[in-house]
Amino acid sequence: MKKFYILVTSFAVLYFVAGGNRTLAQNTRPVIANNVSDDQDSNETGEVSTILTPHSKDAIFDKTASYTFQVKNTYNKTQSGKISYIITDQFNKLLRSDSISVNVAKGSVSNFDFNLPEMKSGFYKVNFMINVSDYDDTTRRVFGIRPDEIRSQYEKPGDFDKFWENTKAQLAKVKPEYKITEKPELAKEGRKVFLIEMKSLGHKTVYAWLTEPDHRQKHQTFPVLIMLPGYQATNKPLLGKEYDMAFVSLDPRGQGLSKKNFDIRREDYIVDGLEDKDKYIMRGVIMDCLRVVDFVFSRPELSHNRVAVTGGSMGGYLAITTAALDKRVTICAPQNPFLSDVGNMNNGAVEWPIMHMKKYTTVIPDLTFGKVLNNLAYYDTKNFAGLINCPVIMGIGLLDPFVPPNNSYAVFNNIKSKKKLFVFKDLGHEVGDKYYRYETAYTRDLFGLF
Repeated sequence: MKKFYILVTSFAVLYFVAGGNRTLAQNTRPVIANNVSDDQDSNETGEVSTILTPHSKDAIFDKTASYTFQVKNTYNKTQSGKISYIITDQFNKLLRSDSISVNVAKGSVSNFDFNLPEMKSGFYKVNFMINVSDYDDTTRRVFGIRPDEIRSQYEKPGDFDKFWENTKAQLAKVKPEYKITEKPELAKEGRKVFLIEMKSLGHKTVYAWLTEPDHRQKHQTFPVLIMLPGYQATNKPLLGKEYDMAFVSLDPRGQGLSKKNFDIRREDYIVDGLEDKDKYIMRGVIMDCLRVVDFVFSRPELSHNRVAVTGGSMGGYLAITTAALDKRVTICAPQNPFLSDVGNMNNGAVEWPIMHMKKYTTVIPDLTFGKVLNNLAYYDTKNFAGLINCPVIMGIGLLDPFVPPNNSYAVFNNIKSKKKLFVFKDLGHEVGDKYYRYETAYTRDLFGLF
């Protein structure tokens, strides 16, 4: 089935701290490869390649992590040297290290088993490094130990619920003044396209796209998928061949079409108004998402009991906040939601947006980073998660440099409704096709689309 939405994400390479003392010896299992030729012209012809395999499908373990480090040597000479590893916590603090001497015979494949020391619940970074005669390389991975036990050490503000009830009340006082303009020049493959204009919190004008099948049976209503955008992304009309669903894609204030009356530099967007929790940019952005749900409920051709929200990164964050604050949402499907367990992003866990927020405190009088963290507690994804009462399908990458897995699990473990998590051990700020296929099938099934 063709995916019915597109997620744009970014990937960054994780940094790990090297060094440490030897703590644990390893076992080796050399194997002669049947398919490796030993008739190279000289000792200088060939290559060394490696594969690191965790002894768990998702690199999540109960007490101790274990790996097999495979080394393939096609040189016509033995490769001698060592394989080592280092383990650090999410803040890059060195916890364990060890190394073994290795000799990989010419034209062979050798497997080296590593049983890492027992660790407490949480996620850890591990570097496996090989240094042999003609090859040096480092493989960076993350593994988890009983992540279902992860809980944030940072409390939800006592007036969190009241803060958002007051904000929703302010939104309700703003008349949406919907303007719907059909764009026949954008119609494609049996789908009509409409540009939606509406008023949101603070009387800001925001825009969204609606696409729906150009034919429907009498009394038929279309289930709706609301696509929420990533950071500073521009949404476009979502087209496809699904003749039984409608799609809404939002450009919240300061993004895409909604930059018209609220244009902010990309680098300043995440910190706009951060000195005051009542003026922070995300307060209005979240209300823009709720206004889109209002729009769906204003349309007679759109189903009012089959509404899904989805998105990645900031879009994942907005999917969670929208489902938490608006009980009309029936499915929530976030991927790698940012601003998760914000207090735990400090001290080296992530660079963006923490470093940018710290810089912001230097240009705003009397603003401290402590005040920033206090304000962000009202916007922390984990504090919204417990308010969701619809099914949640969530996906994360263990190598995510913006939303580390400790932070993602602090969110996921707070969700009390029916939920399912997809973990991609070798991906960063993205998820794999397996997630999208499941989300599509689950959504269609729950919506009764067969």
